[in-house]
Amino acid sequence: MKIPGLLLQELPRLHMPVLIAGFDGWGNALNISNGMLAFLIRQFQAEKFASLDSDTFYRYDEQRPVVDITDGKLNSLKPPGGSFFAVETDPGQNDLVLLKANEPNLQWYKFTDLIMSISRELHVNIIISLGSMYDNVLHTDRIVSGIASTSARQAQWKKMGINPISYQGPSAIHSIIHAEGIEKGIECMSLWSHCPYYLQGTTHFGMLSYLSELISDILNIKIDNMELQAGWRKLEKQIEALIEDNSEIQALIDNLRKEKLKGSVADLKGAVKSDEKVINLQDFLDPK
Repeated sequence: MKIPGLLLQELPRLHMPVLIAGFDGWGNALNISNGMLAFLIRQFQAEKFASLDSDTFYRYDEQRPVVDITDGKLNSLKPPGGSFFAVETDPGQNDLVLLKANEPNLQWYKFTDLIMSISRELHVNIIISLGSMYDNVLHTDRIVSGIASTSARQAQWKKMGINPISYQGPSAIHSIIHAEGIEKGIECMSLWSHCPYYLQGTTHFGMLSYLSELISDILNIKIDNMELQAGWRKLEKQIEALIEDNSEIQALIDNLRKEKLKGSVADLKGAVKSDEKVINLQDFLDPK
């Protein structure tokens, strides 16, 4: 079988699989979208069965290939792209198809057709895309918003504390996947994590841990997130130490806490200013 834009090895045999997609780039604040897929691939020891054709979907002047050069020798060159992975879960649970990729620059509808073709061949019954955004929230908050294509799922999410999204503006690849999936008769949903805008340059393991619990409950599959919890405990101590030494960040966080006490989460949402004070953890954390 040939699917345009896809380098296919062999289609796996799966039982009622759910496709989960995460993307690097726009919509990957604090590495939640891309990081969640990387975690699931490790957690389930997922097997790669297909890769995207980079020339079809990416502009190299927008997402440049990454090189490794040492002592004048080119060791590797990696273009932007992505891969599909397969997971066989425990009996009685949905198997998983995992898509970890850079968000495409080109041919979004062709890219989505590719996803729909794989979904059709593997009999995927649910598609979930994951995204994350910077927002006026605290690093200790656990806030997730979403859209769902069925009223039953929307009712479930209300009980789980997932906020329904209301938004008008520029979109990401998620919306096209959602729209095309619905047209093909596939249940679709998208989960978006809200991340503190005053932190950058790290992976928010606390949000990843919470998101993994939501995915586990939504799909009724077992996900061991002890690795994520341990990562968050370590990172939280580092964040608190940096905040303690930064009076501007302290004042910003105190103001957010006061606003949070005054009203709901919705009252805190708004445009994040590009000149707001931030901590870029890459400037402080040990690269090793």
